[in-house]
Amino acid sequence: MADDISRIAGLDFAGVTPEEFARIVKGLSSKQFTEIAEDGTLRGRILQEVFGRMERQFKPEAAASVTALIRWKITGSGGNEDVVYETDIADGTCVVREGESESKPRVTLILADAEFLKLVSGNVGPVALFMMRKVRVVGDVALAAGLTRYFDIPKV
Repeated sequence: MADDISRIAGLDFAGVTPEEFARIVKGLSSKQFTEIAEDGTLRGRILQEVFGRMERQFKPEAAASVTALIRWKITGSGGNEDVVYETDIADGTCVVREGESESKPRVTLILADAEFLKLVSGNVGPVALFMMRKVRVVGDVALAAGLTRYFDIPKV
């Protein structure tokens, strides 16, 4: 188990394709998700890479008429603090930034590390997470339900 986490910690995430990332996430156990979430450095590297890719994986044609500020609150564990990122979609563009702005989001998604990684890697859909009560949605539930259609997410 520790070897698996060491292997993941040693990855150059910039060199991992979205499909490879999806397979890695799919193969993680609950205990491994916990270990990653509790390792502040590894958790930070993974979240930065995921949010860093969001703009590149954005599908402007699918979101041409969408204007929305989406706030992501990834809840901390093991002494790690919550992490907040925002995705601002407008005029067929997507801008991602770390931290919470003064602007009011159209929707806020609050979820743990494991569920966030499963969602962004295509291992679970937003509706399933909502039905399992693994994500809390504040604001526009319909936007949250269809959010994955605006990004090129691997099919696993």
